[in-house]
Amino acid sequence: MRCLAVCHSELVIRLLAAALPSDFELEVLVESPPLARRLEHDGISTLVGDPKRVDTFVKADVTPSTSVILEDHPRRGLKKVLQALRAAGGTLIYVLGTSPAELARVEALRQEFPEVTTLSLAELVGPPLASELGRSVTRQKVNQYQRYFADADRVLILTHHDPDPDAIASGVALRTLLRRTRQTAIVGTMHPVSRPENQRMLALLDIHVDTITAEDLGKFDKIAMVDVQPHYFGELLPQVDLVIDHHPERTGYNTVFRDIRPNYGSTSTILAEHLRAVDFDISERTATAMLYAIKSDTLFFNRQANRADLDAFSHLYPLADATLIRKMEGAEITLERLDYVIKAWQKGRMVEHVFCAFLGEPPREDFIPYVADFYLQLEHTQWTVISGVVNDAFVVSVRNVGYSRNAGDFVRRWFSDIGSAGGHRTMAKAVVPLEAFQQKFGTSEGSRVNQRMLELVLDFLHEQQARGATRAPKESKDTEPKGA
Repeated sequence: MRCLAVCHSELVIRLLAAALPSDFELEVLVESPPLARRLEHDGISTLVGDPKRVDTFVKADVTPSTSVILEDHPRRGLKKVLQALRAAGGTLIYVLGTSPAELARVEALRQEFPEVTTLSLAELVGPPLASELGRSVTRQKVNQYQRYFADADRVLILTHHDPDPDAIASGVALRTLLRRTRQTAIVGTMHPVSRPENQRMLALLDIHVDTITAEDLGKFDKIAMVDVQPHYFGELLPQVDLVIDHHPERTGYNTVFRDIRPNYGSTSTILAEHLRAVDFDISERTATAMLYAIKSDTLFFNRQANRADLDAFSHLYPLADATLIRKMEGAEITLERLDYVIKAWQKGRMVEHVFCAFLGEPPREDFIPYVADFYLQLEHTQWTVISGVVNDAFVVSVRNVGYSRNAGDFVRRWFSDIGSAGGHRTMAKAVVPLEAFQQKFGTSEGSRVNQRMLELVLDFLHEQQARGATRAPKESKDTEPKGA
């Protein structure tokens, strides 16, 4: 693609040359012969001429498909340049303004020249500059924790119970960053992997996740956590060395280093940025694990994803084995899970777009979030609240469509005082001792549990709606909603 830049500032010309992708054929039109010689010396193709003359653009071979970028200047007669360019056949015209006043002047000409698009200097350098600054900050952080972990004989990279693909992949990626092997840094969990697709992921990628006990914690020189924070383990870990997570930040613990980004769709996205910041080569196995993790945690970008997740996915995709990912994804539907999907339909209730079901005592905890995800796909369903009892613990998984109330707020509201509860706007989980649930809510019998859970979520939603109605008159004073 050909691009002609009509500029008078050497700095702007060099910024354009650096910012444009390599598939753009850049040529610069200037009025100063000395400037042209300097640019030519540095390999920038340059023409010399008067941009107010039609023949200048004819000689420059401007066509309707040529992208033309004009640098505005109050004393350069922009209108005459636009007239000459239009007469020569130019139609793809971008005017670059370096100040608000210049941009306003260009906008005033849009009525006469509707084909003109305005660009600010901030649009030219802003995203690359912000990206590079962010990369530098991340590089410094990674270098610091790499040095801190360097002298440890044994390192534990701890995940949450029954780790999912994001926790597993993040553990493997962090071990790579720490320049460790399986012998010197284990990826560990206190409850082993149970979901069929996650077990298949471990087998296909030859990843080992060790099951440890609370007593084992003292055997490690340093402890890092991925996809989880210390509060998840109660008072067991008041002090750790590193926390990397994408869930909402919690307090009440000490750590030497932390990188917590709740606006990210996965912890693997954060680790991908860490790897890229220090220019680590990412192996096919690690890339495959991380790509699968980003896909599964964001439901292939249908849930809690941002530009960083897309960038990480784009970077990892050519490095990963797509065939293995398809094999791992193919393990999701099992007859056991289907049994609990049917059981939920038979015993569940749908009220005000909320589907609520109690599964009794499933053999594995993963049946509960699986059913919650499954029924969120049901027509007209906006919330799913699925619960069950596993190993004397009451477990509830909550999902919603994203534009309604906050699922994390719901579980924290009702369960944080008696157990572990947290999550995002669209997905959340609570795990509490069954005895504590009985004491607070007065029942553990199936249909009554389901009725009680339905009452809790409807009370929460009605309360939030009432608050929104109370605030509405105040918000209506704004001429435009914030963030619109």
